This record gives sequence, structure tokens and C-alpha cells, in this order.
Amino acid sequence: MTDDMTFFHQATMKICGSLDIDKVVRECAGYLGTYIPLEGVMMSTYEPEKGAIQILALATAIETAPWDKPIYLPSEVQSIPLNLQQGACLSRQSEAHPIAHEIGQALGVAPFSQIVLHLEMDEKKLGVVLIFSTEEDAFADEHVRLMGLLHDPFAVAMANVLRHRELLRLKDLLADDNRYFQQELRYLSGDEIVGARYGLKNVMEMVRQVAPLNSHVMLTGETGVGKEVIANAIHYTSPRRDGPLVKVNCGAFAENLLDSELFGHEKGAFTGAIRAKRGRFERAHGGTLFLDEVGELPAAAQVRLLRVLQDGIIERVGGTEPIQVDVRIVAATHRDLAEMVKDGRFREDLWFRLNVFPIPIPPLRQRRSDIPALVHHFIERKLRAFNLAEHPVLAPGAMERLTAYAWPGNVRELENMVERALIRHQSQGENRPLRFDDLTEDRSSVGTQAVAVATADRPLTLDEAMRRHIEAVLRSTNGQIQGENGAAAILGIHPSTLRSRMNKLGVIYGRATKH
Repeated sequence: MTDDMTFFHQATMKICGSLDIDKVVRECAGYLGTYIPLEGVMMSTYEPEKGAIQILALATAIETAPWDKPIYLPSEVQSIPLNLQQGACLSRQSEAHPIAHEIGQALGVAPFSQIVLHLEMDEKKLGVVLIFSTEEDAFADEHVRLMGLLHDPFAVAMANVLRHRELLRLKDLLADDNRYFQQELRYLSGDEIVGARYGLKNVMEMVRQVAPLNSHVMLTGETGVGKEVIANAIHYTSPRRDGPLVKVNCGAFAENLLDSELFGHEKGAFTGAIRAKRGRFERAHGGTLFLDEVGELPAAAQVRLLRVLQDGIIERVGGTEPIQVDVRIVAATHRDLAEMVKDGRFREDLWFRLNVFPIPIPPLRQRRSDIPALVHHFIERKLRAFNLAEHPVLAPGAMERLTAYAWPGNVRELENMVERALIRHQSQGENRPLRFDDLTEDRSSVGTQAVAVATADRPLTLDEAMRRHIEAVLRSTNGQIQGENGAAAILGIHPSTLRSRMNKLGVIYGRATKH
């Protein structure tokens, strides 16, 4: 009895000591070999839907054929594994046993004797443990009894290994699905950088410079210029591209919920916290966190964010354990954070931490050359989204009107305009050009008075509307044409082109005009 207890205890330690089934079988072969004259140990499962035996691990000193592929059983043999009973049994001639014969043929092993231990748990067949020897009379009844003692440890080990393999399979499947859905989301969200070679050329050059690094990035620009698209470009061209890209709009949450959203909370941290929750920082570990509208962060959240940037450590709401995170921050705002710092509405130290590499994104009115490409890009996207086959043509003069418009809502307004025009176009029937009838006014880019394109008597011609708009912009710049704050820069055209257009439209150069 003592020997049985020692044998069982030591064998169980070998069998249940690891989830690495190759290690388990290798160590079991070594230990069992001191009690049983075996030449090999094998663990396998039977897949009835395939009619095949799958070897999970094999340890033997005998040379065998590769065993990584399933061993398909003849149809007349496939029902046998389903009817075998739990326990150990001895077979002295593998040739006399149909399944042993198929295994021997697949492995290229000469006739052998075997002890097969059939494993079950909760009335479910798990597989078998097989020990074998090329000696016909190698095994005795005592060896069968010893193997029978090890049914439960082997069954537990087999169940754990199968569950572990299933978890790994699901993990790989989830990772593959995640990669696929990320690609689909990027495709559906239109992350193609339209204008990368023209109006956004300088922006994309800055993206190229900073993306390979871990430096934090600050994206600035008016609402609707495409800051999220640029943030996507930074992440997906960086070494963190295989990590998560987590996005949060700092202005979308109430102040009392923002901490929980960013940093997570423990169970019972507040009323309604029925379970622990990971925050956005934990979810972004190893990747990028996009903080949109970072200027909306309340003071308390600014303090906690500063600590994360300094130490790379967060604490969940209601928790005491520090959690290390490795996250790159890409922040974005349409506000003047420098002015907010002066007014005491934004922490100066946080501003310095976030503003490591600022990337200003120009408004659409300063890159009018991109408008035609953007219009066609949005038409293609909306046609796919609406599942429409017909590709409408633009009405005469429509592109000129779109290009001349100031677009105070930037790219987002242009996208909405295209979608609205397509919806109206569908209700008007086929073979009609795509019109933009609600594009009725242009606005100067500096917030001065709007330039009407229609009067009470008649609509203005395009030349009249352009002339009035140019005059309004010239008034706002005090007649200055060239330079960073000149009319040409605001209108998004070359100074010489503006002068040529002014001459054509009859715009008078006044005494106060500088050119």
C-alpha cells in the first residue's frame, strides 16, 4: 500500500505539474519507466466528427514517422472508440487490435504490445493514454493495475490541457477577428488621408516624423478638420500599430463619471459599481490613447492625468493598488490651450507634458485644392453606405461653388453636405445631376460678416459672389494680400492667382490696400 501511495503521489506530481503536455508526457515516460518496462507514452483524443485520432503528445526512444496530422480511421472502425469503457486494458498484439494497427501504421512502428488507459470525466470521454513496447510480453497484469491507479490524475490533466488549448484557440481567433474588424473600421471610417500630397502635405510630414517614436502628440485645429483621422494615421504607422487604439471624448462624460471612464473603478467604489471595471488607460496598455477635446478635462482629472504622464501609473477609483500602464497619448483640441493656461483653466505642467509635438491641422478653407478630391471621396463612401450603384454626376458649376464656400464646419460639414445632396438626389430620380442647392452663402474665414449670394431681386452670379467674398476678406485683412495673415492665405490660393482673379472680377485696389 505504501508503494502504491508513493507511486500515485509521485506520478500525480508529474502528470498535473504543467499545462505543457509534451513536458507532462516526457516526464511521465521517465518516471513510469522505473515501474513499467515501456518504450513510449502517448496521449491522444478521438474526434468523431472527423473519424480521426489526434495525437497530442508522444515520448519515445523509438524512431517514428511525423505525428502532427490526424490519423483517419476506416469507416468500419470509427465506432469503436465511442464504445470503449473507462479503465486500463492490455493488448499484447497491436496487429490484432484495429485501432492499434492504424496507429502503428501511421507512426511506422513495428507490432507492439500496449496498455491503453481510457479517460472519462463527468461521463464524457476525453481520450486515452497509451504506453507501448515492441516486446510482445513486456506488460503484466500488475502493470495494468498501476496504470489504472492513474486514471483520475490523467483525466484531470487531459481536461485541463484540452481547455487550455481551446482558450488559446479562442484567443487567436479573437485576435484575428480584432485585426479584421480594425481593418473594416478603418475602411468604413474613411481613414484614407485625402489631401496628403497637397493641403495636408506638411501635416503628413510631421506625422511621418513623430509616428515611429513614443512622444506624446497634440493635434490642434478647428472642429471638423479631421483630427481623429490624423490620430489614426499616427497610431497605425507607429510601432504600436498591433496594440489597441482607444478613443475617448473628454467632453462627453459628466465630471463625476470621467475618472471612472479613464482610470476604471473597483467593485463597490460608488453606488452602481457592481463589478470592477478597467478604464480606458488600462484598455490602451501597449497602444495609443486618443484624448479628444482634452481642453474639456475638469481640474481633478487634469491632476490625475498629469500623474499618469509623469509616472506611467494609475489607480482605479476606489482602489489602492497602483497599476503600471504603457500608453502613448495623442491629444486633440479646438481650443487655445495656451490662452486657457494663462486664464488658469488648464494646468501649465499638463500642457507642457501633452504639447511635446504639436501638429496644427489647417481648416478646409486654407486647403481648397483638396475639396474636389474630398467631394469624390465622400460620394464614393456614401454610395457604399447607402448600397447605391448609380454614380451621379455633379451639376455644372457645383464644384466651383463648393470650392468657393468657406466651410466653417470644415471637412465634417462637407461630408454632411455631400450626404444630404445624395439623399435628395435619390428622391429626384435617376439621370439628374448632383446639386447642392442649400449651399446659399459663403462666410469669411475670420468670422466677419457673411457674403450673401442672393439679393431680394435676383440671385448673384458666381463671379459677383466671388468678388464680394474677396472684398470682404480684403477688408478683414486691411487690404493685405501676401503673408501668413494675408487674403491669399485665408482664401487658400497663391497671391498672384488672387491678384489675377481680382483684376478679372474688377476688385479695386484701394489706397489702404497693401500688396
